[in-house]
Amino acid sequence: MKLMRGFLIICILATGLHAKAQADPGELPVAAMESIYQQVKTPYKYGLVVIPESNDYKVDCPTVFRNKGHWFMSYIRYDGRGYETWLAKSEDLLHWTTLGRVLAFSDSSDWDNNQKAGYNALLDYRWGGSYKPFRYKGRYWMSYLGGHAFGYESGMLSVGISFTSHGIDSPRLWTRLPNPVLKPADPDARWWENNTIYKSSVLWDRTRSTGHSFVMYYNAKGDSSQPGGANVERIGMAVSDDMEHWTRYRRDPVLDHHEGITGDAVIQKIAKTWVMFYFGAFWNNKAGAFNNFACSYDLVHWTDWKGKPLISPSEPYDETYAHKSFVVKYGGVVYHFYCAVNRAGQRGIALATSRDQGKSLLTFSK
Repeated sequence: MKLMRGFLIICILATGLHAKAQADPGELPVAAMESIYQQVKTPYKYGLVVIPESNDYKVDCPTVFRNKGHWFMSYIRYDGRGYETWLAKSEDLLHWTTLGRVLAFSDSSDWDNNQKAGYNALLDYRWGGSYKPFRYKGRYWMSYLGGHAFGYESGMLSVGISFTSHGIDSPRLWTRLPNPVLKPADPDARWWENNTIYKSSVLWDRTRSTGHSFVMYYNAKGDSSQPGGANVERIGMAVSDDMEHWTRYRRDPVLDHHEGITGDAVIQKIAKTWVMFYFGAFWNNKAGAFNNFACSYDLVHWTDWKGKPLISPSEPYDETYAHKSFVVKYGGVVYHFYCAVNRAGQRGIALATSRDQGKSLLTFSK
């Protein structure tokens, strides 16, 4: 009888543990990850779609959105001094016309005078959705990488917030909050972000699954005394209820490969699954930089895709790096925009698609 009672207790405990495991949001099944991969893969490289006007510039980091029946892309341009944010327009997602700047260099007393790399916020994140930016408090919003130092991602970089009450389809300068909202030097900066902070991406989670309306993902580096040293980038979270005041969420990053770079997260939602498009570099024995994805049911616990990267270096225009995603699905076609870097160090924005769209005629300057 005692043996039978013990056996029953073990069975009950095992059933409870199984139920807990089933409810654990942390790990997606392999089949679920494979299903997402099949929906987002883009095996056809179309080629370059936005290139610098000369070898004096580099362009990078696309954010694509739709407004009033037209497509727009904000992207960043580097000229040796630092980053500015520019705007381009398209009718078909293949051919783009540059319109002008939306974040520009400013007075030398500004904390961000030499670095303003912007990323449109509060976009419709539904896979195959409208991809329109939503207004909050009557404003459109953009987070940006800001800094005072001269040069390529030099000095201490922090997260700034900008906004506009006007339309977002013309190249007028946005208004910026006077101070950064997240800095590596903040008293509550985590161990993995106390060196510098890079790209940020902000979504409006109307379900408030984290307890907050706005969720920011950003990648950063810690100092040399931390695990992996000062050359490891990881992705973490911050939350807000007003877009102006931000609180770090959790002590540790949400995606970390413990070496190289894990960065530039952009979030979309396919059915009930959140998908984080991000890039990796210098880890897992993969050459150069490449685009990958991870999935989550709760925006906090992420399962990394272990299969073939979504985009890898393979063409003359992206043979060094093929990284920094922005992915949309429109008209049954998946468009994966990314930053392409060739061996000469020329940098532009390229496109891969789920269906063959032909080949771009754009090339880097000789």
